[in-house]
Parts: sequence; structure tokens; C-alpha cells
Amino acid sequence: MNDESENAMGSPTPEELREQVERTRDELGQTVEALAGKADVKAQTKEKAAAVKEQAVSATARIRERTAQAAQAVKDRAPDSVQEKSAQAATQVRESAARAGRFTADRTPDPLLEKAGRAAKVARANRAPLLAGGALLVAFLLIRRKGGRDK
Repeated sequence: MNDESENAMGSPTPEELREQVERTRDELGQTVEALAGKADVKAQTKEKAAAVKEQAVSATARIRERTAQAAQAVKDRAPDSVQEKSAQAATQVRESAARAGRFTADRTPDPLLEKAGRAAKVARANRAPLLAGGALLVAFLLIRRKGGRDK
């Protein structure tokens, strides 16, 4: 039998076989890449962490905006005498807090002050996640408290 008779019977030509092998290699390469991507836990973790960080920053911005709006609404509705007394009270609280801080700093051992300073630095560096976590905690506690009253 010659090549033409084999082709007529349905056998692929060498060129068709080469093309089929090349397509199979391409598909196999794509499959391997997809599996490698799914198996790359470190990359997936980084992607999820970035998404969570973005959500936390967004939530913090929304909380700040709503807090500012609420504060402005309260200020707009409060009589001038109340605003004046609030400003005086805030000044007194700031002064008392400053005195208490100085008193505490004077009486606290240096190693403890250094540790507290490092902790404060870490907290400032991670402000957005801490604020978001605090907001979530407050929301959880409020929901839990409300749920206890419904019973």
C-alpha cells in the first residue's frame, strides 16, 4: 500500500501527526502552567493579603468619612454653649492626659519605656489594619450585645 491509500483509509499523514503532537504539547504546557499557578501557595497568599489590605484601607477610609460626617452633624445641631463647654472639656482632658503621661514617663523604668516605644512604632506603621480590626471588633461586640437583648 502507498501513502495515498492509507490516507484514504483514515490514517493521518506525518504532517498531521506533527501538528497533533504540537497541539498536544501546547495544551500540556498550558495545563502545567495552570497547575503550577494553583500550587504556588506563596503567590496566592500574597494576592489574598494584598486584597485584604486593600479592603482594610477602603473600610478605614469609609469609617473616617462617616465619622467626620457624624461629628459635623453633631456639631451643626449642638448649641453654641454646648460646643464651648465641649471645647473646654477637651482642653482639660488633653492637659490632664499630658500631665498623666509625664508622670507615668517619669516613674516608668527605661527598658519598659523602650518596649512601649517600639510597640507604638509598630502600631503606627500598621495603623490601617489595626483600625479596621478595631472597627470589626466593635461591630462584633455591638451585634453580640444586641443579640443578647433579643432573647
